[in-house]
Amino acid sequence: MTEAADSTPRSEPSALAPLASATRPLSPAGASAAPGGPRRRRSRAVLWALLILLLAGAAGGAWYWKSRSAGADGAEGSASAPPGGAGAGGPGRRPGGNRTQPVSAQAARLQDVRVTVAAIGNVTALNTATVRSRVDGELRRILFREGQQVKAGDLLAEIDPRAYEVALAQVQGQLARDAALLRNAELDLARYKDLLAKDSIARQQVDTQEALVAQLRGTVQTDQAQVDNAKLQLSYTRITAPISGRLGLRLVDLGNTVRSSDATGLVSITQTQPVAVVFAVPEIHLPQINRQLKSGGLAVEAWDREQRNRLAQGRVTTTDNAIDATTGTIKLKAELANADGSLFPNQFVNIRLQLKTLSQALAVPNNAIQRGSMGTFVYLIKEDSTVSLRKVVVGAVDGDWVAIEGEVQPGDRLVTDGADRLREGAKVEVIAANRNRAGGGAGAAGKGGAASGTGQPAAGAASGASGAATAAPASTAASATAPGSPPAAAAAKDPAGARAAAPAAPAPGADSAAGGRPAWMDRLPPELVDKLMAMPPEERKAYLQKLRERRQQRESGG
Repeated sequence: MTEAADSTPRSEPSALAPLASATRPLSPAGASAAPGGPRRRRSRAVLWALLILLLAGAAGGAWYWKSRSAGADGAEGSASAPPGGAGAGGPGRRPGGNRTQPVSAQAARLQDVRVTVAAIGNVTALNTATVRSRVDGELRRILFREGQQVKAGDLLAEIDPRAYEVALAQVQGQLARDAALLRNAELDLARYKDLLAKDSIARQQVDTQEALVAQLRGTVQTDQAQVDNAKLQLSYTRITAPISGRLGLRLVDLGNTVRSSDATGLVSITQTQPVAVVFAVPEIHLPQINRQLKSGGLAVEAWDREQRNRLAQGRVTTTDNAIDATTGTIKLKAELANADGSLFPNQFVNIRLQLKTLSQALAVPNNAIQRGSMGTFVYLIKEDSTVSLRKVVVGAVDGDWVAIEGEVQPGDRLVTDGADRLREGAKVEVIAANRNRAGGGAGAAGKGGAASGTGQPAAGAASGASGAATAAPASTAASATAPGSPPAAAAAKDPAGARAAAPAAPAPGADSAAGGRPAWMDRLPPELVDKLMAMPPEERKAYLQKLRERRQQRESGG
């Protein structure tokens, strides 16, 4: 029974098996006959669609971000380098093809180069005096103004002199009395001597009279000294300047009683014409300094904090008697004329101590020197408008010029701006370092085209101090983009390629597209253009240089 019950349900599928096998071929897709098949296919299609949409969104976001960052790079490149050379790329990218790179150049020359030592100096007054009263009394008159330049002996103030005048009159009366006694004693002595000659009086009386005359003479001398002292005390009521110099702030007001024991005094005087400056230099220069001091002295210049304006000139007067063991420096003291009074005591200045002069040394501008893994070098512009790298050894620096030694001859033109886009053999176009853009764009462009048949650009095709140079119109930049890409986005993404077709010299009026605004600004975002136009020229130049350095760091890092 158990086996029959168990076998009955198992035999039913086997009985229906022929029918199932017969009907299975009639279905067009047997695997999809299950109810869940179409629903599963629809789920997969939805997932694939969502995945495609996500990938498209990510690609679009990446393209938008890249175009924005490239637009900022384009602004930096347009502002920091002439547009004609934008195709050269930044650090790590070589210029494409034979594109001409706009650069600024200056010739090497022979000149005297001063060998100087830079130091920080502290200005000190050559002499300082505090004006004090030498007698006690009421301050009745003040005859100076604060900050006034005075000479030694000028009257500054007066103290009430009446008490000292009375004292003078008293000692003068005592002197007159004692002088009368002396004259009477001298007359008596003369009589006694005459009587002694006639042997009418004793010798002792004559000697006594002589002693009295000598005593009265001493008394008169004492009285005279008291008179002189009273006159001196009276003269002290007139306070005069002990030295020439500049007065400080008044320390006592009119009507106060001043005393000779007062520590503050009335006013201070500092002698600042000439003025002294104390500075320290490394001890390694001490032998040369001593030789120069013995042979004729050392010249010194004082400059302001930015080292743009020379404040005064002078000569070293002496050195300290010992080297500072803590810093390894020796202190020097120099005397400066300070004719215009621009130096004040305790002022800090930049000192240039001239040790010697290199006569007729080969000198180049500071910004022509480039530094790299090979050391210091310059880019020399050859006659065919290509550049050649020349290694140099840098020497003394004198202002904006530096002495060098190397494969450079006087008169050789060296690249001073735009060298970061160059390589050996790159073609360049020399432009002027500065140009007045306001109203002068058309004239400059007209004169700045390349000379016919020579290939040498004229100086008029120049870039401004802010770094912008020749640029193609916006339509030219748009036509140079890839098909199907937005012109503005393509120009922002690759401003170098957009300007590759630009001519070497701009069309007349290209530099003043909008009231003196350079044409390359038309391709920048409006907010960036407004920000640049609102800046002063020096601030704009510094800002664009910062953008340029930031772009170079980003390119070198990526």
